Amino acid sequence: MRTRQQERGTPDPQEPWNRIVPHLWMGGHYFTPPGGDLEPAVVGREFDLVVSLFTLPGHGPAPDVEHVVREVPDAPLSAGQLLAVQEAATLTAQAVRQGRRTLVRCHSGYNRSGLVAAQALVGLGHDAGHAIGLIRERRSPWALDNPLFVDYLTTGLDTAYLLAGLGAGTDG
Repeated sequence: MRTRQQERGTPDPQEPWNRIVPHLWMGGHYFTPPGGDLEPAVVGREFDLVVSLFTLPGHGPAPDVEHVVREVPDAPLSAGQLLAVQEAATLTAQAVRQGRRTLVRCHSGYNRSGLVAAQALVGLGHDAGHAIGLIRERRSPWALDNPLFVDYLTTGLDTAYLLAGLGAGTDG
């Protein structure tokens, strides 16, 4: 099975999820352990909150674990999708502040989860550049390889939301 990242020349993550800071993990639905084959990353009860930006049946979490779904594409985001990212990041930052074990995940755990986790870090007091660096250091150097998502973070999601909203009213 080929993943979207492999098609772009990006290797699969080697772990299902990685700790970014205390109480915050980032991951995906698939990973390839060193020397192994592609495996599903199935969440059970390891976390108190799971924020999913992509979902597949059978990948968890357990029914008694809080699960917030805000599906967004790994592509340019509309104003509504940027708002969903902001909401997910705010929920994530609140959970981390409360000491809740929180996983933010998407397909492979690189871009969409990176956008939300980095924005949550911004909400926790990190600047965008430091948040991006932490994500790449602790999850993967290939995390946030979507340059548009990096632009959203460095510009600020509030500004990106306003600009996307302006573009929604035009024909082209």
